[in-house]
Amino acid sequence: MKAGKETRRRVDYALGYIGLGMFDAAWAELEAIAAEEQGLPLVRSTRVDYHLAAKQWKRAVVVAGELARAHPDVENAWIGWAYALRELQRIEEARAVLVAAEPHHGRTSAVLHYNLACYDSLLGALGSAKRRLAQACRMDPQFKAAAREDPDLVALRAAETGA
Repeated sequence: MKAGKETRRRVDYALGYIGLGMFDAAWAELEAIAAEEQGLPLVRSTRVDYHLAAKQWKRAVVVAGELARAHPDVENAWIGWAYALRELQRIEEARAVLVAAEPHHGRTSAVLHYNLACYDSLLGALGSAKRRLAQACRMDPQFKAAAREDPDLVALRAAETGA
C-alpha cells in the first residue's frame, strides 16, 4: 500500500514542524493520518524523525527498531535506532544495530560508516574506526570536516596525532 496524497501532505507538514521544533504541531499532523496508513514505512519513518528531534531516545529506540525489522530497506530506521541507543550510552548495542544494517545499506550509506567509526572510536577499536571513517569520507567527502570536530572521534584523533 502506498501513501495517499493526504498522508504525504501530512507527513510533509509534520517534517516541516519537526524542523521548526514545533513538536506539538508535528505530532498532531502524524496523529491525523488515517488509521489504515499509520503503519506505512513513510509514516513510521517520520515518527522516528519526530522522536529523535524531540530527544525521546527510548521511544525512538522502540519505533526505529520496529521499523528496521519490518522494513530493513528503510535506512533512517537503522541510523535512528543506533543513534538513539548511542544517546542512551548503549554504544555496543548501537554498533551492533549498524553492523546488522550493513548488508542492507553498507554500499550506499556514508552515514552508516561514519557512525560506525564514531562507535568504534568510543569503544576503543581505533583500527576499525579509522577504516570506517576512511570509507565514509570516500563516499561523502563532507565527513572529513565533521570528523575534525566530532567529540565521538576524540580517541581516534588523539591516536592519529600521537597525543
